[in-house]
Amino acid sequence: MGMGVTEMDLFSRAAVRDRRGQPLAERMRPRTLAEFFGQEHILGPGKWLRRIIETKQLSSLILWGPPGTGKTTLGRLLAAEAGAQFVALSAVMSGVKDLREAVAEAATRLQQRGERTALFVDEIHRFNKAQQDALLPHVEAGTVVLIGATTENPSFEVNAALLSRAKVVVLKPLDAVQVRRIVDAAIADGDRGLGKEPLDVAPEVRDLIAREAQGDARRALATVEAAAAVPAPDAQGRRVIDKVAVEEALQRRALLYDKAGDEHYGVVSALIKSLRGSDPDAAVYWMARMMEAGEDPMFVLRRLVIFAAEDVGNADPQALAVAVSAMDAFRFVGLPEGLLPMTQAVLYLAAAPKSNTAVTAYANAKADVDAHGALPVPAHLRNASTALGKSLGLGDNYQYPHDFEGHYVPGEQYLPDALAGRRYYQPSSTSTGREREIAERLAALRALPKAPRRG
Repeated sequence: MGMGVTEMDLFSRAAVRDRRGQPLAERMRPRTLAEFFGQEHILGPGKWLRRIIETKQLSSLILWGPPGTGKTTLGRLLAAEAGAQFVALSAVMSGVKDLREAVAEAATRLQQRGERTALFVDEIHRFNKAQQDALLPHVEAGTVVLIGATTENPSFEVNAALLSRAKVVVLKPLDAVQVRRIVDAAIADGDRGLGKEPLDVAPEVRDLIAREAQGDARRALATVEAAAAVPAPDAQGRRVIDKVAVEEALQRRALLYDKAGDEHYGVVSALIKSLRGSDPDAAVYWMARMMEAGEDPMFVLRRLVIFAAEDVGNADPQALAVAVSAMDAFRFVGLPEGLLPMTQAVLYLAAAPKSNTAVTAYANAKADVDAHGALPVPAHLRNASTALGKSLGLGDNYQYPHDFEGHYVPGEQYLPDALAGRRYYQPSSTSTGREREIAERLAALRALPKAPRRG
């Protein structure tokens, strides 16, 4: 068997018999769904995945979520609940040969013992097209039930044929309360956790560990395990895990966010308002505060993309391209170098001219959609590509802008009759940057006398 096959019956049984030397996160991996924290939106009473578990009718799934949210554990538990053999492959380490061997064993298992196989593919987005194509017929035939795990959007990373045969299940980052419960369980558990060790961990330190994990349970448990090795025993033989020990385990200074998360939202608010206020110095400071406190870089980058459209808009259309490029660049290079395109984007957005007309234009258009419902499309704008459409006169009298001077039909109506003359996009001559030019051009076009209809 190739290196890609990481879990089979033999190894699973050995792990149960002897957990010495395993990381705390592995020792504390939930053995039943009752021990699984979080993801109530898919596992709560009456939810789709809960019903699948209760009926033991496991179907192919793609588990999509950030690291440390329990994708591998959930895959193993789903297989166990359905009475299926769990076999795991790593898409990083596996090739087509590993896939074929795993599928051949699954076919034998099904034919000889009637036992289904849940084939878990970790980081399935790293499988190339040939590997995904090699898996497809066996999923179609039911030889294996696919459980893929990915941190990337499967719509972009998994081919359409395979994706159409699997249900995408979105896992959410754990919140600080859920991570805190996992931390408490690990500290208290005398069998698999640290319960037999003489540790003192104050509630505020446990909260700190939970917050620093940023929704990643594995990261939280690794911090607990590392921090437990830092302090020397006191006179009573107990070791106290304090903030200093946690900082040592993290290998950086922990910037505390308060328990309710107010500091977190306060800092991101300060970042956005500094960008909006065109203060690049303040903006880069608040970005640095967030990154050094362990914030998820993608959270910051998503806010920059939103800001580029919401607050810069057509005053500088390039701003959105800069923000999106920063996100792509970060995904490509990662930390720490990814901080450079992030910083470039923050500085660019702060210095850019500002406009929020995208917000107001959509809000105004939505208000009319809500008020008037589905108004009919004017006949001259309807699709006339079919014989029936042509016989009904659809598309008649449509005037092709490229046949007119300036590629514009003065006075032509493109809105429904009930909304004729509405102005949703209203840049003004006082707009800044590129939007001032847009305002002047639109004003000139709108002032032209209506063109006589041709034909």
